[in-house]
Amino acid sequence: MDPSKPILFYDIASGPPVTTYSPNPWKTRYARNFKGVHYTTERIDHPQVTAVRKKLDCPPVRWHRDGTPFYTLPIIHYPSTGKMVGDSFEIARYLDAEYPNGPRLIPPSTTALHRAFNIHVDKISPTSKAEFDDLTLRGDVRTKQLAEFKEALGVLATFYVDEEAPFLEDMIVGAWLQFLKASLAEWKESFEVLNQYAEVK
Repeated sequence: MDPSKPILFYDIASGPPVTTYSPNPWKTRYARNFKGVHYTTERIDHPQVTAVRKKLDCPPVRWHRDGTPFYTLPIIHYPSTGKMVGDSFEIARYLDAEYPNGPRLIPPSTTALHRAFNIHVDKISPTSKAEFDDLTLRGDVRTKQLAEFKEALGVLATFYVDEEAPFLEDMIVGAWLQFLKASLAEWKESFEVLNQYAEVK
């Protein structure tokens, strides 16, 4: 890669002040920093994400529950070659392949485990404004939603078993917690659900 043309990392941000909250871009940020790869960040306001992804001609990798495309980030773009990768899991795999001499994000023979974990996270992740708004409910409805969310996090914790899998153990979970911190007053409790399992393993 041409070092004079740093890699572009497209992230979702809100503000002011600028806040990066979306879990999938956080996975990529962690992964790039872990690999020691130089990049510059293009911060995109949430309402502009669809337009930016379409302009870059980067196909969607997720879909809403009704089957329509869900245009989201991250995207990494190599200006020197035109290479683009638009999915956090595939970005991690690409970084391992492109920079094999550095520390590995996904150890050999664990791709299926990481993919299954990502799929499960996607199933409990909000994918639309309406679903994000659900997290701001109050009263009994909020209590019920948080209980269901806590149960889902408990299932995630059962994947959290391989100390040699930094992308799964640290980056996926860390990215998820960044989202919780920005979205839920109860995020510390959610962290404790995962941390409790880690303490007894």
